[in-house]
Amino acid sequence: MTISRAQVALNPIQWTSLPPDPNVPGSKSRWHYGEPSFRAEYPDVLAAVAAAGFDATMMEVLDTQTLQEYERMIGDAGLRPAPGYASIGLPEDHGLDLKPGTAEWIRWFNPVRRKAEESRYFGLDSVFLAPEVNYQLPRWSEKAAVGHLADADRLKRQIDLLSEAATILQEEGVRAGLHNHVGTWIETEDEIEAVLAAVDPALLGASFDVGHLAWAGIDPVAFTRRHADRILDLHVKDLPADTVAEWLREPRPYTEVGRKDFFREPGRGDLDIDGVIAALPEDFGGWIIIEVDQVHGDPDASARASRDWVERTFAE
Repeated sequence: MTISRAQVALNPIQWTSLPPDPNVPGSKSRWHYGEPSFRAEYPDVLAAVAAAGFDATMMEVLDTQTLQEYERMIGDAGLRPAPGYASIGLPEDHGLDLKPGTAEWIRWFNPVRRKAEESRYFGLDSVFLAPEVNYQLPRWSEKAAVGHLADADRLKRQIDLLSEAATILQEEGVRAGLHNHVGTWIETEDEIEAVLAAVDPALLGASFDVGHLAWAGIDPVAFTRRHADRILDLHVKDLPADTVAEWLREPRPYTEVGRKDFFREPGRGDLDIDGVIAALPEDFGGWIIIEVDQVHGDPDASARASRDWVERTFAE
């Protein structure tokens, strides 16, 4: 199997998901994508991605811009778009009781339709599909990565939502890959397996985050090998094994992660990422997107370190 560097992209999350300010007690992580002011900063971030040596970036069209403006922006940076990220949450987590088939229920999936539109506009035929990252969920605010407050009925409702979202994407020519994310209702091995067992592989593939697999106590190499025939794309990051083990023994809120040097560039941690790559099918033609969720230090240096790993690992 040969994966080329043209199949590797960078999520510029180093510049957009900022850790808490160590000089401000009680400060929280900051998410710049959601701030209208970020639109003015975005061209500089994309230019930094290109300066680090990448020619592709994860598609992320801001809700404050048009598709055409984003197209000009990445074009000016000399970048290509790689598959983006869609999510669908439970209405009940927002205090809503939506009935399937109602106008309110149909509109609940509008962000998924938007992601389908964006993907097709840029010629992309796959997307990472995840449960909603909701900062109010107990898995985010109390205990992450251990299946806190697992509930079979809620899991079924989340599966039904993911299946409907995948159907919407498929109708527009975009194939969804299940994306696991610690802090959501789909984070443990049992939960991921339940989704994959319940939804037809023709409708829902797999687009794992290998770092979030490991954080949840899952062997990413074995898991990738087990589901190799279903994998569309991957998110790749590295983690320190001792911290993962500690946090599985003593679960803590996701918010604590932002205060630690936890998410790392490939090759800076202890995950067997080479083993994950080797476990992919021989004809793997998808994307590998490097995503270092938060960095403690210079984001430009982080991007360059990620690019160094790409050049050590993949063919021209």
